[in-house]
Amino acid sequence: MKIHFIGIGGIGVSALAQYYLEKAHEISGSDLTASEITEFLKGKGIKIFIGNSTENIKRNFDLVIYSPAVKPDNPELKSYKEKGIKCLSYPEALGELTKEYFTIAVSGSHGKSTTTAMIALILIKAELDPTVIVGTKLKEFGNSNFKMGNGKCLVIEACEYDSSFLRYQPEIIVITNIDKEHLDYFKTFAGVKKAFNDFIARLPAGGFLVFNKDDVKNSKFKIQKLKSKLKIKIINYSAKQPEALIIKANLKIPGEHNVSNALAALTVARILKVKNETAIGALSEFKGTWRRFEERDSKIEKLKNVKIISDYAHHPNEIRATLKAAREKYPVEKIWCVFQPHQNQRTYYLFNDFVKTFYETEIDNIIITDIYNVAGRETEELSAQISSKKLVEKIKRQNVVYCATNELEKFINANVKSGDILIIMGAGDIYKLADKF
Repeated sequence: MKIHFIGIGGIGVSALAQYYLEKAHEISGSDLTASEITEFLKGKGIKIFIGNSTENIKRNFDLVIYSPAVKPDNPELKSYKEKGIKCLSYPEALGELTKEYFTIAVSGSHGKSTTTAMIALILIKAELDPTVIVGTKLKEFGNSNFKMGNGKCLVIEACEYDSSFLRYQPEIIVITNIDKEHLDYFKTFAGVKKAFNDFIARLPAGGFLVFNKDDVKNSKFKIQKLKSKLKIKIINYSAKQPEALIIKANLKIPGEHNVSNALAALTVARILKVKNETAIGALSEFKGTWRRFEERDSKIEKLKNVKIISDYAHHPNEIRATLKAAREKYPVEKIWCVFQPHQNQRTYYLFNDFVKTFYETEIDNIIITDIYNVAGRETEELSAQISSKKLVEKIKRQNVVYCATNELEKFINANVKSGDILIIMGAGDIYKLADKF
């Protein structure tokens, strides 16, 4: 088949494109801008078009798959629909794929990517040869977010935004935690919880729900009622379990949140009858994922002996967990954190949570830069009300300052010294700054 992907630079869409490429289909794709991902796909032989103009694409396709970020008025998408070409959103297309495998879907407000990666690596070590679609790049996959397997298992990261995960048909669901996230879509925390409830309801009779008992919001689900109603098997995990100490001693990546993620992966391994020593062995070898506490040494002579940590955290609770892990790993070093807020709406809805997180942190210096605007997900009204300067003013701490994005490099060069730790944090394009250093 000829399959075309709109928004192919997206982390999920790009993985699905690789899946169909492996299945010997003819693949092409478009995106608004070039990126590391589009260049990577081009290197695999996928035809990439930059821009969404229908002038760029004149071939007929058997199937078009588009990112959830693509709006109905997108010129390409409109053109293909008018031609009668079958068009599926990424969640719809992935949902069809989940029906062909024994699917393990990892969901939750935080920790999805890491937990998905951990489960995948355990199954690989156990020689179950899974197919994997994860929302980040893994060193073990050659810096890809995809692995084609010959086994019966499909391991996927199941995002709740736009209720995408309600398209999937898993046999095992993992819920790492439930938090006030994506409120631009759900509006209220009650809306978030309802979506997760609806997702659990997609489990078949005999399916497994794996959930984090330590997460207060997560454990408030009426678990026994669900178990009886859906005829599913429910298994919880907790960092209070004795084996949590064994996990912590074996993990290369820091933080209590990663111990919790590893326990989730270990629970799935046991469901699939993978031996404990195999699972813990895989976890002990895990190197971490792209932009999740990704440590590198500075390549700049002026910042010699500065450790650079690139991190994707963009929600107050993720930030808190990452900064806590950093202080635990580097108890005496001077730590700097450059944070780029992600999306005006998230900053607005969680404003007080951001204030509390940064006010209470033990990190030495916090630099907050301009908000990263997400195309198609911002409103003029909120954009006028919110700013990083207002956030800094509300935090009211001398060690928390604002710095414009175009001044960050100069600020860091002037202030960070040899032996310091520099965390560059956010879900937008702030990682490019980490790459510079």
